[in-house]
Amino acid sequence: MEKIKNSFYQRNVEPESGVLYVVGTPIGNLNDFSERNKNLLKKVSIIACEDTRQTKKLLSAFGINNKLISYNEHNSKVKTDFLLKMLKDGSSIALVSDAGLPVISDPGEHLVKKARDNGCEVICSPGPCAALTGLVSSGLPSSNFLFIGFLSKKNTEREKQLKLIANSFCSTIVYESPKRVTSFVQELNNYCEKTRTIHLCKELTKKYEWHWQGSLKNLICELKNVEVRGEFTIIVAPKETNKENDIDTKTIQKDLEKLIKLGLKKSSASSYLAYKNKISKNVIYNLNK
Repeated sequence: MEKIKNSFYQRNVEPESGVLYVVGTPIGNLNDFSERNKNLLKKVSIIACEDTRQTKKLLSAFGINNKLISYNEHNSKVKTDFLLKMLKDGSSIALVSDAGLPVISDPGEHLVKKARDNGCEVICSPGPCAALTGLVSSGLPSSNFLFIGFLSKKNTEREKQLKLIANSFCSTIVYESPKRVTSFVQELNNYCEKTRTIHLCKELTKKYEWHWQGSLKNLICELKNVEVRGEFTIIVAPKETNKENDIDTKTIQKDLEKLIKLGLKKSSASSYLAYKNKISKNVIYNLNK
C-alpha cells in the first residue's frame, strides 16, 4: 500500500504562496467535490468567484468559511490588477465558477492569462466539467472533439460557428440556455443533414439527469415534449465522410479511358469501376465527358 501511495506525485503542502489555483467545483452532485479542492477553498487567502452568493452556498454545505471576491464578465478587467498584486505579494488565490471547471466558457481565462503573462504560477486542481461529462456519456466519437461552448449572438460569427459544426469531422460540444435551445436546434437544421445524430443532456450528475439521442429531425419534435429548464449540453455527431469526395478521380478517370479504348461502352466501364471502387456509377460516368 505504501508503494502505491508513493508512486503518486504530490506538491508541497497546499496552498502555496503566490499561486493562482483554478479549482473545479461540482456541477450538481456534491459528492464530486474532491478533498483537495475543499482544502484549497478553506485555506487560500481569498476566493475569486463568479457569484459570491452561489459560492457561499457551496462553502456552507461543507462548513467552509473564507474571504470571497466577485470576479465575473462584468468586473474582470477592474478586478484583475488587484488580484495580480495579491499574487505578487505572496497571497494564494482560488478561482472558481458557479459550477464546474473555471475558464471553460468563463471569464476566468482572462485572469489566468494575465497571471501567466506576469510570471505568476497557475495550478489547476481539476473537477467535473459538463462538456466532458456529456461527451463521454453520449457514446459519440470522443478521441477528437470540437468545443464551442455558447454560440455567439452576433449573426455573422454565429453563422460561421454553425457552418463549422455542420462540416466538422469530429464530435462538437455546445452549451445552450433553456431559452435558446429550441431556436439553436432549428438553426442547426438549416446547416446539417436531418439524419445527423444529436445527443442532448441536462441536469448532469443531479437527481433528474436527462439524456436524449436521435436524429436532428426527431429532436425538433422531441423538444416540443421536453420541459425546457436548466442549461443544456449538446453533442453533435461528426459529419459522415463522403467517400465520393475522397476518391482518386485522376486514377479512375484514366482507368475509365483505358476501358473505353479497349472497346467497352462507357456505361459498362462505369458500372465495372463503380463496383470495384464502391462508389456511385454516375460519379464515374461524369468523369469522362
